[in-house]
Amino acid sequence: MGGPETRGRSIGLRACGCAAVGLLLLGGCTSGEGTEEGKAAGRTTAASPTPPTPAAVAPSPTGTVLSLVPALDESKQPRTPAEAHELLARIVIAEDALGPDVVRSAPFESDPGRWPVLDADCVWQTEGLPPDVLATNTRYFHIPAANGHGRVRINTTVTVHRDRTESGWETARAMEEVLRCPDQKLREGEHLKGLLGNSVYQGEQGNNWSEDAFNELGTHTEAGGGEPQRYFWYQAQFGPVTVAVAGKNAAGYAEDALMTLVVQGNSRMISQAKQALGKAAG
Repeated sequence: MGGPETRGRSIGLRACGCAAVGLLLLGGCTSGEGTEEGKAAGRTTAASPTPPTPAAVAPSPTGTVLSLVPALDESKQPRTPAEAHELLARIVIAEDALGPDVVRSAPFESDPGRWPVLDADCVWQTEGLPPDVLATNTRYFHIPAANGHGRVRINTTVTVHRDRTESGWETARAMEEVLRCPDQKLREGEHLKGLLGNSVYQGEQGNNWSEDAFNELGTHTEAGGGEPQRYFWYQAQFGPVTVAVAGKNAAGYAEDALMTLVVQGNSRMISQAKQALGKAAG
């Protein structure tokens, strides 16, 4: 998370949905729980889109699906803001991880001391970091307008909490925000409409790559008019870390192409989080 723009979370759960994350992770994008009350809060909407099971997740010889989530190495978990910032540096990605047409935006990074909050009127504001967050970073990218399409925007966010309980609560709150505010205001003249959310724990609906995954689907509108465009959001959790990628589409750009970039970025970051904090095999 980083600023109000970051937190208008939405993901196009089309034919791929969460399955795309599993497929990309199986392809090797890089080498290499929250509380029960909080999790229950993320499963209370019948309107949530339900992603299909990844067809490429091969069963083991015993017939069970192989997990891509290692055990968390508690000794590697950061305890101070300084340690958390060192971990962030190992997880965040640059534009080359998203695609050859993606470039940095200005500003490139969020204020590291600010945190987005959805107020009672469904308007995004920023506040100082809450006590459970050790460090957070949001980076802003875009695909310049060209070849008949408008400017496409992509944001990536990594947040390091004090423990996995707090990161689990972040995912639960994300679901609550969609239920409470299916229409949200990012800033003056920019809105999200008709948001739907889906939260999937490890082992459910083919999720074998994350302790908890959250997806959203909706549209966004901007000042100056124009047709509403798709807004995408993928979020995943491992231990005390959450990673997320948002994609804001533009007229003339294929939704499937943007979804691929969003999933690719999320897969890269969650893989790097597991490499940094997971126990070594064997």
